[in-house]
Amino acid sequence: MKTLEYYNKLPYRLELVPDTEEGGYTAFFPELPGCITSSDTPEGALANALDAKNEWLKAAIAEGIKINEPSNEEYSGQFKIRIPKSLHRSLSLNAKKEGISMNQYCLYLLSKNDALFTKGK
Repeated sequence: MKTLEYYNKLPYRLELVPDTEEGGYTAFFPELPGCITSSDTPEGALANALDAKNEWLKAAIAEGIKINEPSNEEYSGQFKIRIPKSLHRSLSLNAKKEGISMNQYCLYLLSKNDALFTKGK
C-alpha cells in the first residue's frame, strides 16, 4: 500500500488562478478532484494548497479512495495535421510574405492563439 509520504513526494501540478471578481487567488491540483483552496495572496494560496493536498491525501487513503498519480506524459514537440489544400495554400503564401517558413508561420499562429485562449480562462 502506498503511503502519505509517497503521494506527497509526487510532482502534482498545481494551478494558481487569480479571482478577478472577488479578489485573491484560488489554488487547486487538477489530478486531485475537489482539492481546492484560496487566499488573498499567491503565497498564501500556495501554502494553503500544500496543506489542502496533504489533508486530501490523508482522507483519500483513510477512505480507500483511488488517488490519481501525476501524468508523466512526454511531448515530442511534433504533430501532423491534414488540412484543406486551400488553407495550405493560404498559409504558404502568408509565410512567404513574412519571409519565414510555413512551419515558423504556423508556430507563430498557434502560439498567438494559444496565448489568447489561455489569457481568457
